[in-house]
Amino acid sequence: MLVKDYMTRHPIMISPTMPAAEVQKLMVESKVRHVPVIGDGKRPVGLITRDRLRIPPTELGSLNVWEITRYLSELTVKDLMVKGNDLNTIGPDATIEDAAKIMAEKKIGCLPVVEENVVVGIITETDMLVQLAELLGGYVSGVRVTVRLPGKIGGYAKITGAMAKRGWGMYATGSVPAPKREGCWDIVLKIRDVPAEEIVAALEQIEDCEIVDVRET
Repeated sequence: MLVKDYMTRHPIMISPTMPAAEVQKLMVESKVRHVPVIGDGKRPVGLITRDRLRIPPTELGSLNVWEITRYLSELTVKDLMVKGNDLNTIGPDATIEDAAKIMAEKKIGCLPVVEENVVVGIITETDMLVQLAELLGGYVSGVRVTVRLPGKIGGYAKITGAMAKRGWGMYATGSVPAPKREGCWDIVLKIRDVPAEEIVAALEQIEDCEIVDVRET
């Protein structure tokens, strides 16, 4: 799963000289929250977000209505954009997990995708959530099961082996370290066209397998 397969290609891009009022209108009409700012040759120079377009009240508190209007009309993208060392980007051949890690660590909602110093796309936290739902089979009906296993070699194979033995196919799967259970892993399975009670019965026969959650979705 690479960034280039899930990013938005040819996103809306703007010039640093564009008035702030215009970009705000553009973002509302286009229903986007992040817009890359580019220079010559689509070179990345910054990023505008909805938060950046919110003017701190402390900057406006001493101004009258006419002064506020003039102040806002004079602002341009370059006055408000994320730039310099605060601008984070990623390459199209990076993995989805690389992008997610950067966004989580930096507490940001998107990454412009840059190749050879040219903006070729953008990947956002919404893109990540869509792919998480896809990864776990969130858009198809079936039985969703969460099991907990000790972090031993061969544990996952026991699960897949039990499914294969019965001719069941796992539509989706994913695993994470179990919260507050050091040394254990939680595995999420999505299985179609099999009654939940049959799945539970099969899993109960696996050594050290704890069934955490079962639900039809």
